[in-house]
Amino acid sequence: MADREVRRQGRPMSLRLYDSLTRRLRTLEPVESGRVGMYTCGPTVYDRAHIGNFRAFTWEDLLRRYLRFKGYEVEQVMNLTDVDDRTIAAAAARGIPLGEVTGPVIEMFLEDWRTLGLEEPEHRPRATGHVDGMIRLIESLSARGLTYESDGSVYFAISRFPGYGRLAGIDPQGLTSASRATGDEEYDKDDPRDFVLWKGGDRGGDEKAVAVWDSPWGTGRPGWHLECSAMAMQYLGETLDIHAGGVDNLFPHHTNEIAQSEGATGKTFARLWLHAEHLLVEGRKMSKSLGNCFTIPELVARGNAPSAIRYLLLSGHYRTQLNFTFDGLEASEKAVTRLHEFRRRLSGAIEAGIDESADSSGLAERSRAAFGSAMDDDLNVSEALAAVFGLVREVNHLLDTSRPRAPGGAETVLAAIADFDRVFGVLALRDLESADADEELVAWATARVGARERARADRDYALADAVRAELEARGVAVEDLADRTRLRLGARTIVVPRPGL
Repeated sequence: MADREVRRQGRPMSLRLYDSLTRRLRTLEPVESGRVGMYTCGPTVYDRAHIGNFRAFTWEDLLRRYLRFKGYEVEQVMNLTDVDDRTIAAAAARGIPLGEVTGPVIEMFLEDWRTLGLEEPEHRPRATGHVDGMIRLIESLSARGLTYESDGSVYFAISRFPGYGRLAGIDPQGLTSASRATGDEEYDKDDPRDFVLWKGGDRGGDEKAVAVWDSPWGTGRPGWHLECSAMAMQYLGETLDIHAGGVDNLFPHHTNEIAQSEGATGKTFARLWLHAEHLLVEGRKMSKSLGNCFTIPELVARGNAPSAIRYLLLSGHYRTQLNFTFDGLEASEKAVTRLHEFRRRLSGAIEAGIDESADSSGLAERSRAAFGSAMDDDLNVSEALAAVFGLVREVNHLLDTSRPRAPGGAETVLAAIADFDRVFGVLALRDLESADADEELVAWATARVGARERARADRDYALADAVRAELEARGVAVEDLADRTRLRLGARTIVVPRPGL
């Protein structure tokens, strides 16, 4: 049965995802049938997010879209960590309120979020707005004997919580202060393995002036790990269906979330733990010292379409490292353009009355089945995209050999492509990019590129340079590629094939 038929009957097909806790593929079985509660760790808003962050955010958007595609109602929570050591240090150093540091960074994050066409989660709570819930969570942990106080701060005693570290596969007995960078090493803990829940005591005038709340233990602020547990349970209840994030969150952050959440409730905190692997750039780990921590605006300014960036970030399986390269961006743009042109060709075939009859309808249904089977297998995007482009290749062949007949098959294929893009979201983004550029300017720029190519063919390089300057003067970025010229007009990318190629 086709996936859309399953969704219509309200019986989602089985989806298996790799659970980091049990280290095996497990079938998604929500607490409430037909509804998925999902918590995804958001950014700490001390600086603009980079493409490594957006690798995880974009994959989580794919997961969200596929769950909705299968008929689930999704309630997603993504937090904004707007109080931690880095945000406070930045505000204290500049002598300004915390919100003046975090507010502009949040706006930049949301701008980049929209640029990549990510769907908005149902809840985007800020840590500073949920401190009361964090205090209540500490009180619950204290009532269960899992905490202790020292010098105005409250700590979680991991030795009192059986099973600590199982998510990361670590033995708590082997932990040392050197093996866990928690951000609270300077606090006076009974055991260096413990982590802070409430940062109080004499923390210095500058820090207290920036971020401080009253609590039963005196003034202070919450620990970073505590924030996600409190916000997740406030919106989704004591047991989540899915908790997701980057693999760098697995320890200590998610490990500590389990300890404090399950320690307070005695219930399973999350049924499935999902983690995305790291992003490499040109085969190297991202580092500011290497100059390869690219942001979304930096990539767009270099003439890369957001749809191509999104495609590349989604093109590798989330549990494998993804190598982000500029050659890969080029290939991603070609892939998105191929899909976009195929959809345009299908629409033209329908208007012209061309039909590939039952052949393409059967191809569409087989492609749907292969797509669904791949995505149900732990979001196997490589196999899913192979199914999509296999359909493109075979239907293009049919269109090349078809004669005008009554429309039908092309509409079936067009509907399949629309369904695929409900999950990947690249064509919808390309449509937005196209709408951003004035059609008259596009027509003019395309014509001028033709004039420039003729000048280059005649070896009139002075004229070719003059035309390029003319284009750039009107805000059109020009990039010469091996077989075509790429134009960037605002958020829109135009590819002009090289004559004779």
